[in-house]
Amino acid sequence: MSLVALQPKGWPAPRGYSNALMGEGRVVVLGGQVGWDAAGRFPEGFVPQARQALQNILAVLAEAGGKPEDIARLTWFVTDMGEYRASLAELGPAYRAVMGRHFPAMTLVQVGALVEEEAKVEIEATAILTKA
Repeated sequence: MSLVALQPKGWPAPRGYSNALMGEGRVVVLGGQVGWDAAGRFPEGFVPQARQALQNILAVLAEAGGKPEDIARLTWFVTDMGEYRASLAELGPAYRAVMGRHFPAMTLVQVGALVEEEAKVEIEATAILTKA
């Protein structure tokens, strides 16, 4: 069984996320991933950091045998909501390049700071591995 989107009747269809996903399987809870590479270097800019954070999530998830389609929830923590909004035209293609057309339930919040000073975004995830 794969993850199933939950959409209340009459609600407008979400764009770029799901209201909720449901599935049975092993749950993988991933801590927040920032947009640095394996050497701890941050790229310049919000979109490159978001892309790298998503790639880092997939790298950790792969350790459990998971893939993008197994991700049920993402929580994005950004340091500048204006920068996030200004980057949406670039962010969509960068997201799809990493995650494909899989849109889990998502929450986005602005925070005062992240532990890593250079980080502009941190993303945490919950996945449900539905295949044995």
